[in-house]
Amino acid sequence: MFPDYDIIVVGAGHAGCEAAAAAANMGSKVLLITMNMQTIGQMSCNPAMGGIAKGQIVREIDAMGGYSGIVSDASMIQFRMLNRSKGPAMWSPRVQSDRMVFATKWREVLENTPNVDFYQDMVNGLLVKDGKVYGVSTGLGHDIKAKSVVLTNGTFLNGIIHIGEKQLGGGRMAEKAATGITEQLVSLGFESDRLKTGTPPRLDGRSLDYSKMEEQRGDDDIIGFSYKDVPRITSDQQKSCWVTYTSPEVHDILKTGFEKSPMFQGRIQGTGPRYCPSIEDKINRFAERDRHQLFVEPEGFNTIEVYVNGFSSSLPEEVQFQALKKVPGFENCKMFRPGYAIEYDYFPPTQLKFSLETKLLENLFFAGQINGTTGYEEAACQGLMAGINAHQKSRNLEPVVLKRSEAYIGVLIDDLINKGTDEPYRMFTSRAEFRTLLRQDNADLRLTEISYRLGLADQDRMDKVIRKRESVQQIKDLLQQISLEPEEINGLLESVYSSPLDKRQKASQILLRPNLSLLAMVKAVPKLAAVLNGFSTETLEQAEIQLKYDTYIEKEKELVTKMSLLEDLIIPDNFDYEKLVSLGTEAKQKFKKIRPHTLGQASRISGVNPSDVQILMVFMGR
Repeated sequence: MFPDYDIIVVGAGHAGCEAAAAAANMGSKVLLITMNMQTIGQMSCNPAMGGIAKGQIVREIDAMGGYSGIVSDASMIQFRMLNRSKGPAMWSPRVQSDRMVFATKWREVLENTPNVDFYQDMVNGLLVKDGKVYGVSTGLGHDIKAKSVVLTNGTFLNGIIHIGEKQLGGGRMAEKAATGITEQLVSLGFESDRLKTGTPPRLDGRSLDYSKMEEQRGDDDIIGFSYKDVPRITSDQQKSCWVTYTSPEVHDILKTGFEKSPMFQGRIQGTGPRYCPSIEDKINRFAERDRHQLFVEPEGFNTIEVYVNGFSSSLPEEVQFQALKKVPGFENCKMFRPGYAIEYDYFPPTQLKFSLETKLLENLFFAGQINGTTGYEEAACQGLMAGINAHQKSRNLEPVVLKRSEAYIGVLIDDLINKGTDEPYRMFTSRAEFRTLLRQDNADLRLTEISYRLGLADQDRMDKVIRKRESVQQIKDLLQQISLEPEEINGLLESVYSSPLDKRQKASQILLRPNLSLLAMVKAVPKLAAVLNGFSTETLEQAEIQLKYDTYIEKEKELVTKMSLLEDLIIPDNFDYEKLVSLGTEAKQKFKKIRPHTLGQASRISGVNPSDVQILMVFMGR
């Protein structure tokens, strides 16, 4: 019934969709297996993509030839660029999505990818021989063979849903859990553990009083995620989100359910996400706060359903409902479904190589929440890289590994493999030591050439990057050549409370002043407008960033060069750490478990001290 495939991808969430698309676009014959064909690309939790650091990841996925950015742009109902008041390294795009359109677009993308086949079934085991995976076995009794398998099981591995004292088996509400895989992998020597996540109630938007809430509108300038020319909504088509707050009265009602809370009564064993706690966890941990912010987010253009961001809960349904009715604007609310917590299996990611292939079993790759991460964006970028490397493995080609200095994707994977995680891992700008280099505006300049060489990015993408790079350099050269007289620029300078010029000065030098943008200069100075006419807003902003932050960028590049020296020092795979008598016990255990490939990787392992790395370096003759 089934031919032999190059790649089998298990699960069709954000990681699975990206993995299947990447491998297929590189030329692999792919089978995407999901338990429900109607939930491909489903947004299981909030209807949004991007945000702080996550927006950078989505732009990187797009630059690498993935589809999350394109699908997000095609399904957005609102766009915002977060952190505009800070430096460009912190700017983060975010879209509010139409949940149903998002999933529909993902399915369209995959169905229009020639090398992708689909099958609806539950994978309950792997075909393994001599330490190598060569396919999967399914609930309907099929053994399907492939050169590589990518597991992207999300929250479905032995998933348990908690609502108060009720427990339901499932990976999402009304969807059954997946069984068999964890047990097999543990029997083969893998280490597994449990994590927990949660989701808030969904409400009937018609029952809410928005006049009691603060409106949160989208940006006038809709930039989006994709570097391709994707059709997007106009600013006046955007739907607003709304902000309201809990109160001491809301908190008191929620506390009445604590004795039935699965979290407080010990029924949930898994660790939850620190940076997205449930509402009961928030009022317990931050007892001094008398209110917490709630974001009321529409689920799409053609639905009345709304998502209450900030009110994730596993308390009894009636407690959730009574507490919600005391929130301003929610007095007459109607609940579509309660919030719930879900507990699921994951495999600590220190068991992986940088390619996301497992160390114990050849040809087996993990991506997404199975590795302990949380968030669509973190899952999608892992899926992309796992799909790329599963293809590379099936063709006996070298794996593709992005460095920490090249992408947030590289930071995420490096963190997972070297440090592991015992709580759901979420990306932040603070995790990236080279974040001035890893901005959302230059993901295409950083990564498109890599994806073009792999056959993922098409010629059009590559040509756009070349044109952008040339245009930015032209703008920088022109600004360094043109001098402005005081009378040409002083009006603008005074309007932004900057001291006026008393003599002519290069435009590039004037641009370095705070509170001054190149776009404002072009509007105010006819000479600049004439010279820079024809350049896009994107290239003008890119040139401005490169000029303004040149010193910081160069400093980070110097640091990257110094760090790369350690990355070039290879540790042999069979290195015997027991020889190093002066090496600390913890460092020895970590080195033996993770088997770092380079001294650079060894230096980033959690629990390893600089002195441990020096001992290793000396022993290796360095």
